[in-house]
Amino acid sequence: MFVVLLSPSLEFGTFRISVCMSLTVSHLLYHPPNAVSVFLRLTGMPKEKYDSPDPRRLYTIMSAEEVANGKKSHWAELEISGRVRTLSSSLWTLTHLTALHINDNNLSRIPPDIGKLPHLIYLNLSSNKLRSLPAELGNMVCLRELLLNNNLLRVLPYELGRLFQLQTLGLKGNPLSQDILNLYQESDGTRKLLNYMLDNLAVHPEQLPQRPWITLKERDPMIPTAMFTVMCYNVLCDKYATRQLYGYCPSWALNWEYRKKGIMEEITHCDADIISLQEVETEQYHALFLETLKERGYDGYFCPKSRAKLVSEQERKHVDGCAVFFKTEKFTLVQKHTVEFNQVAMANSEGSEVMLNRVMTKDNIGVAVLLEVNKDMFSGGLKPLQEKQLILVANAHMHWDPEFCDVKLIQTMMFLSELKSITERHLSSVGTGSPTSNPAPIPIVLCADLNSLPDSGVVEYLSNGGVAENHKDFRELRYNEALTNFSCQGNGSITHSFQLKSAYQDSLMSYTNYTYDFKGIIDYIFFSKTHMSVAGLLGPLESQWLTDNNITGCPHPHIPSDHFSLLAQLELHSPLTTTSSSSSSLNGLHLPVHR
Repeated sequence: MFVVLLSPSLEFGTFRISVCMSLTVSHLLYHPPNAVSVFLRLTGMPKEKYDSPDPRRLYTIMSAEEVANGKKSHWAELEISGRVRTLSSSLWTLTHLTALHINDNNLSRIPPDIGKLPHLIYLNLSSNKLRSLPAELGNMVCLRELLLNNNLLRVLPYELGRLFQLQTLGLKGNPLSQDILNLYQESDGTRKLLNYMLDNLAVHPEQLPQRPWITLKERDPMIPTAMFTVMCYNVLCDKYATRQLYGYCPSWALNWEYRKKGIMEEITHCDADIISLQEVETEQYHALFLETLKERGYDGYFCPKSRAKLVSEQERKHVDGCAVFFKTEKFTLVQKHTVEFNQVAMANSEGSEVMLNRVMTKDNIGVAVLLEVNKDMFSGGLKPLQEKQLILVANAHMHWDPEFCDVKLIQTMMFLSELKSITERHLSSVGTGSPTSNPAPIPIVLCADLNSLPDSGVVEYLSNGGVAENHKDFRELRYNEALTNFSCQGNGSITHSFQLKSAYQDSLMSYTNYTYDFKGIIDYIFFSKTHMSVAGLLGPLESQWLTDNNITGCPHPHIPSDHFSLLAQLELHSPLTTTSSSSSSLNGLHLPVHR
């Protein structure tokens, strides 16, 4: 046993790092009596363009004074050499390592425990005596460089296909089969070989576990209410489902013909009364979604993104948009509307250059359907329901780019402003000469892929009824005058009149979007809390199942989209129980009563 004290001084780009460390080498390896060397080196964080570790090794011994002063070491690279034959299990406890050099040794096997080093970016196993590799190598998805040159490998585990971030794969000097070598030696051979291995990797037949249904409240039989379920689901349209974006998913599992079956199974299994979908391609809306759901008693409304007006008829088929479906036995369509955010931005720019340059250039849209609730849906209470009850169901997909948090917030403001106008116009039209001269307020159900986290300005605006004019998400850009067009009141805030609440509270879902690079909540169901309450929710997929099956991101052969669906059961109170409290207010917005 001996201790090595090193103080490596390495230059990486524009910065220089000097650290010291002390290590009991015999804890890491068993070795023959000949000389053994252990080197530890620092590395920078992985970059978009991966750079191999610097082959130059400059080391200095830590001075006695530095040791006495308790100088700490922080190292991320480890090199072991000296004809080592066996590695100690202690090596696999160094989970912070990003680079491991164990080339030029006498290793005949690598244990499956190497999978316990999940942060490795660089792994050099060249010039050993390896005859096989553990399948667990495929779980090390951070790897950018894997060197296996000059070993005795005849086969490779198909699990290597999971290394979707790998840029360099060294296989020279191995007696591999000619089929593997032919593929590897082609142009872009590393990528082609990995794709081949991933596409042919066996998928465990284990079924996706059922997500739990969470009951939050029971129906009160003494109060006339209508219960209905609402689904919100981003289905990931075909043109976005590419290997460039989802390299961890086999190409056959990204194919629309495969995914659409899982998507429709998810939708039909939930059997929601109202379904809001995002990223629905125009052609698929008519050929798949509407056709299938009409057979199950639904009607629907769809609108593609604004760019559909500017492209050819063939390209228009593949423009995605938003769709809303509803069961005709429970709801009757009264009106349908499309909100094109670029048109609203242009009409309300008020000379703001950022409004024109940042908001108007995005072609996101929202749709809304005004529905009459069939009276048979209401149960409870002492009297049958006499008055009509309407609900406004809205669905939107906001801009995706995290750098445009201002655009997302303004798109949300524009959408709610338009929804308010839709409701006001309808109340005004039915109020004059209508037998029901004082119509009940119209509650709203808002489903959306907001592309915004729970702590964003978008969710704050929806939940709290407004945000400050100088909110950080506006990025100090000059929107002020334009934003006043979307506000119900001034006082330094941009406000809306709908009193909304998110159906999913208290971090019930840890994520609604689940990819390798991002896992978070960006999909929501909001509802008018003055008229509705949540009776139940579809809970999250068991996270342990994702971990146990090494699912680093979706889509996956068992999960057809990169989003998880939301499903909420809402309880709508009848006009009799809400009119007295809301009077002539539209979710808090006071309107004139027409007599």
